[in-house]
Amino acid sequence: MTTQDYTQFSDDYQRVERAILFIEKNFRRQPALEEIAASIPLSEHHFQRLFSRWVGISPKRFLQFLTKEYAKKLLEKSSNLLEVTYETGLSSPGRLHELFVTCEAMTPGEYKSEGEGLTVQYGFHPSPFGECLLAITARGICGLYFVKSGDRTQALNWLKKKWLRAQLQSAPEATRPFVSKIFFEEWQQSSQPMHLFVKGTNFQIKVWEALLKIPMGQIVSYEDIAQYLNLHKASRAVGNAVASNPISFIIPCHRVVRKAGEIGNYLGGPARKKAILGWEAARVQASF
Repeated sequence: MTTQDYTQFSDDYQRVERAILFIEKNFRRQPALEEIAASIPLSEHHFQRLFSRWVGISPKRFLQFLTKEYAKKLLEKSSNLLEVTYETGLSSPGRLHELFVTCEAMTPGEYKSEGEGLTVQYGFHPSPFGECLLAITARGICGLYFVKSGDRTQALNWLKKKWLRAQLQSAPEATRPFVSKIFFEEWQQSSQPMHLFVKGTNFQIKVWEALLKIPMGQIVSYEDIAQYLNLHKASRAVGNAVASNPISFIIPCHRVVRKAGEIGNYLGGPARKKAILGWEAARVQASF
């Protein structure tokens, strides 16, 4: 894919997010497709074409993936989901399987030093879910943050807080190859795993490792994660750890929802979380 293709995906997402926000605000009266398209604003025809280009299914089908009822159906089979040994390889396009992601944690000493002596390179790039900030070190990807409302300063401040004493270096040419691996599936053709370098408490890292076991197109609850970790009364602590995930999308915190099927919050915004879940569900459905 070319940079222009990446940018088109990113631009499409901005319109999709606006459509999701419109539907959330007006869902009780079930607005027609024409009205949703007009809210962007696009004609009904162009709105259909936008969805086909972005996710490959109709807006109506896409929105079905975002409903509470759909989420509740998935949650019915999530209690044992994390215990399953998944097949080697990929069963659906774009699925980030744990075998293809190697997660390395900082040592206690490195954690305490808050990144002192470490160089963190970063760049801003388009993605299927809007612009993102991607950060890397010599040991792997250390941060992925979706830019909200075009505010790059906020995103960069987030990175600075994560790595208080590290040397931050703008290097989009160094981070750009990782974007295609993360979002555009070129990594599938590589025998080399994607390396993550995370900074967190032991508990947070355990939660993040559990998240990596959730397959694309599936969701689990915070209680499921707590049960998997044998910490049955720690669902609130699990929620805090999920919210502290420094590498969005790759460590799929978007696949954790509330037990009642409510989508819940997301660092990149709830509309983006819904968009990612719908996008993933559509790709899994298309692979069958």
